[in-house]
Amino acid sequence: MTTDKTRPLLIVEDDLALQKQIKWSLDRFDSVTAHDRESALLQLRKSVPAVVTMDLGLPPDADSVTEGFRLLSQILAFDPDIKVIVLTGQNDQANALRAVAMGAYDFFAKPFEPELLNLTVERAFRLFELQSENRRLQSMHQPDALSELITRDPEMLRICRTIEKVASSNVTVMLLGESGTGKEVLARGLHQSSPRRAEKFVAINCAAIPENLLESELFGFEKGAFTGAVKTTLGKIETANGGTLMLDEIGDLPFPLQAKLLRFLQERTIERIGGRQEIPVDVRIVCATHQDLNTLSKEGRFREDLYYRLAEIVVNIPPLRARVGDPALLAHAFMRRFAQEQNRASMSLSEDAVKAVENHPWPGNIRELENCIKRATIMTDGSQISSEDLGFKSSALDEIDSSLDLRVIRDNAEKRAVIAALGRVNGNMVKTAELLGVSRPTLYDLMYRLGLK
Repeated sequence: MTTDKTRPLLIVEDDLALQKQIKWSLDRFDSVTAHDRESALLQLRKSVPAVVTMDLGLPPDADSVTEGFRLLSQILAFDPDIKVIVLTGQNDQANALRAVAMGAYDFFAKPFEPELLNLTVERAFRLFELQSENRRLQSMHQPDALSELITRDPEMLRICRTIEKVASSNVTVMLLGESGTGKEVLARGLHQSSPRRAEKFVAINCAAIPENLLESELFGFEKGAFTGAVKTTLGKIETANGGTLMLDEIGDLPFPLQAKLLRFLQERTIERIGGRQEIPVDVRIVCATHQDLNTLSKEGRFREDLYYRLAEIVVNIPPLRARVGDPALLAHAFMRRFAQEQNRASMSLSEDAVKAVENHPWPGNIRELENCIKRATIMTDGSQISSEDLGFKSSALDEIDSSLDLRVIRDNAEKRAVIAALGRVNGNMVKTAELLGVSRPTLYDLMYRLGLK
């Protein structure tokens, strides 16, 4: 397949002598030619040009512009980013302006000045390349709602797309993953991507509150319901009315409260402790846990009917050690944040520190990495954080892929290398290319082939 960097110039001209002259004057560009609309469309599909020069007067009626405008419309429909330069007669400014209004990049009157045409074609190629590069960079950015999530790992990016897809609905989402993997960040991103974004996001950790207090925290209580209940107090569910409620560590929810939560999910009404009135509540539930709820339900420690109510959409979040390139990427981001807080803007990570970060297994995931970088930023004497400042040294190289398919091994190795390099230099494409020992166009082609747009 033709890549953006090698896409040619297409010259459409029915006068074969003039066609040869145009091609000769533009000999610095890789060009293909066509003499009518049909041959131009054939070259369009075959060569996928970045820039087209075309005459509006084409066969079968070269004195009419009908066929030319038809071709212009078809080129722009095929790829709106193709830069079309229209060649017109000396006194045909009206059609030239009409072509530009339709989407042509520029126009030239015949006879043309070769130097000016060369300059215009060169500018058209440059604009095409800049727009292509801009699209590539934009495709690597996170949506605003998930801007707190820093990642380039393909699996995490797939999870982001899943969050975006389900955000507009009211389905209950279950986030499964080890402690410190960013479950609350994803839950907040889900809320911010949803129609409920203007309302509250409320989070409660079911494992952090004593069992005898958790019910009142969730459902609220009426004045006088128990000793110390001096006023009516709303629970977390009611506080989140209209918004999103995150039930963190849902696996630790006491069994009696599981039945009450299930009833709320079925009826969408609650009763405060000490109350008799059923209160309707419109809230979206997002739950999170590091435990295997499916196994717990089979063992009788978690209600199976509640599990299926909560697991309408299940998102498995990979640990940090499984996210290629993310440890170094996050380390750079945390270092910048904490260095700014400590007024140490010139601070950086040394190469051995980055390698140590890449090779450490991070059992505490992002939370452990964040604390490690924060401590090093505060305690390091110089302006550069070393692996010793982080509290450990680089470990052994990554294990070799067990696959014996050489093509798979090569692709996986290249993919890991590119993602790791992007993380190491904080996403700088020029430095990534230098680190990998390739040119920037080659890096872009490699990222496209590996699905790393």
